[in-house]
Amino acid sequence: MSRQASISRKTQETSIEVSIDLDCAPGSNVKQVIDISTGIGFLDHMYTALAKHSGMSLTMKCKDHIQDSAIALGTAFKEALGEVRGIRRYGTGFAPLDEALSRAVIDICSRPYCVTELGLKREKLGELSTEMIPHVFYSFAMASGVTLHIDVLRGENDHHRAESAFKALALAIRQAIEKTGGDDVPSTKGVL
Repeated sequence: MSRQASISRKTQETSIEVSIDLDCAPGSNVKQVIDISTGIGFLDHMYTALAKHSGMSLTMKCKDHIQDSAIALGTAFKEALGEVRGIRRYGTGFAPLDEALSRAVIDICSRPYCVTELGLKREKLGELSTEMIPHVFYSFAMASGVTLHIDVLRGENDHHRAESAFKALALAIRQAIEKTGGDDVPSTKGVL
């Protein structure tokens, strides 16, 4: 069964197009396609890292609306995943980038929650306001219905801290959406 979705999110301020395919990890024999254009170079770089290391194809077209881009991404992720059956559900990722180290933990549970401790000190990374980075993670978690914890454990360079956080999330997602070969709902309640 294909785990793909394409959505459009239109508001009075912006128009966003997102397409996602969750099954493009190495060894899947599916070519990974990543084409991101948000109008903010550093955000494009972060979304590209997220897609690359999570093993998903991602196409995103929008202009300068950071939070809406994350909402659209989360919505597409939830739609592509479909009913939560036959996956691991939980994922943990640790990602270093030089002196920086981040940890991300995700639960695909239909109970959206987000906690981030990034410790960013600079006002901006390129054209991206660093205060918006936690909003990206929060908006993704709320729209996708996941519980998400992201912590930067160490690091001096804010670029490295931010990028390692996105890569840690990518690794956690990749683990959580991995197919188990079964068809069970990964919950003692029998429903998520």
